[in-house]
Amino acid sequence: MKFCSSCGASVKLRIPPGDNRQRFICTSCGEIHYQNPKLVTGCIPEWEDQVLLCRRAIEPRHGLWTLPAGFMENEESAQQGAARETMEEANAAVSIEQLYTTFNLPHISQVYLLFRASLDNLDFSPGSESLDVALFREDQIPWDELAFPVIRETLKHYFQDRARGVFIPRVGDIHWRSRKSGEYTVKLLGGGS
Repeated sequence: MKFCSSCGASVKLRIPPGDNRQRFICTSCGEIHYQNPKLVTGCIPEWEDQVLLCRRAIEPRHGLWTLPAGFMENEESAQQGAARETMEEANAAVSIEQLYTTFNLPHISQVYLLFRASLDNLDFSPGSESLDVALFREDQIPWDELAFPVIRETLKHYFQDRARGVFIPRVGDIHWRSRKSGEYTVKLLGGGS
């Protein structure tokens, strides 16, 4: 950040009084510009024993499969955002049921909130950010073509829970060991992984 969005003057990194982190502070009006993590919301759209996945038409990870998800907008709830993203990416209407996974990605300052949801009908098609959308049973999931670790972890737990007949909401952190090799670690609250 170089300029204040309030008055247009230059900003400098400093620690404001009563704070413990550097923030961009306007050199003219004194406005403090906080930069906080982005919230990503989405869902696992369910239809009988299948889930709906989208093949990405945009970067990052163009051409790989994901659950419908994206950045929350101002003035919407996480549930509304998940339903909106599903409509935008898959032209699919869903009924949001339960918060299922919350994953922190500190390395990119994002928090993912993924809900279980049921498809309202089978009227779906690729949105502008998707090359394709399709329903998959567990044995059909393209595990080696999933776009993001948070999607892999969510689906892994989803199918384990579905087999047990009990869905357990999870909260955890995902950290990259090596982005090049795709290795990452997951630490769930309560010690699970």
